[in-house]
Parts: sequence; structure tokens; C-alpha cells
Amino acid sequence: MKDSSHKRHIAKAITWRAVGTLDTILLSWFITGDPLLGLQIGLAEVLTKMLLYYLHERLWFKINIDSESSNWRHLAKTISWRVVGTIDTMVLAWIISGDPMIGLKIGLVEVITKMILYYLHEKIWYRSNYGLPNRRNQTSSVTNE
Repeated sequence: MKDSSHKRHIAKAITWRAVGTLDTILLSWFITGDPLLGLQIGLAEVLTKMLLYYLHERLWFKINIDSESSNWRHLAKTISWRVVGTIDTMVLAWIISGDPMIGLKIGLVEVITKMILYYLHEKIWYRSNYGLPNRRNQTSSVTNE
């Protein structure tokens, strides 16, 4: 399962980054009033967030929590990722805009939007067997009993 889990975590990182980047671009545009600045902030974080998200997934993969408490796991992952992601966005927005208040405003608004989006993303991926062949086998054996 460990070898195939890398494929799953890479796929999760890519899908989350697409959702997260679009959210950041739109929020940055709305807050700054400048679509170009919104695009610069959103695109700048693609690489940093992909790396940070992959590392976050690997860490959480090593934390073994019973599947019956999956809602708590999703919530804890949502909160821990949001802390990391918001700090990254605030720093990048500050550097790109030159204004620490813009970074702070974007970070504060995205805490709400991104937590909701991330929780939904986790729930969707939890239902997917992609990259988890052992879980697929366990699921089918449980339903056959």
C-alpha cells in the first residue's frame, strides 16, 4: 500500500492545488481590486503549496487513526493544513504586493473559504479508492460477508 499511496497523494495535491489556487486568485483579486495582482499571488503559491501539501499528506498518512473517526481526522487535517496554507499565502501576498495588510486580509478571508473547500475535498477523496488497492479489497470483502 505504501508504494501506491504516493500516487494517491500526488493526485490529491494536484486536485487540491487547482481548487486552492482558483480560490486564492479570486480572493486576491476581490481584496486588492487588481486582477493581475490576484493572478500573481495565486500562481506564485502553486509550487510552494504543492510541496507543502504533499509533505502534509505524507505526515498524515503516517498517523494511523481508525476509519470510524474519519470525520475527526478530516477536521484535524483541515485545521492543520489551513494553518500551514494561510501562513504561506500571507507571506507570499505580502512579498508580491509589498503590503503586509494585503497578506493579512487575504489570509483572514481564505481561512474560512479554504477550510470549507478543503473539508469537502477530503470527504470526496476519502470515498475514492484511487491509489489504495488494499482498501478496495477490504471494502469488497466486508460487503461479501
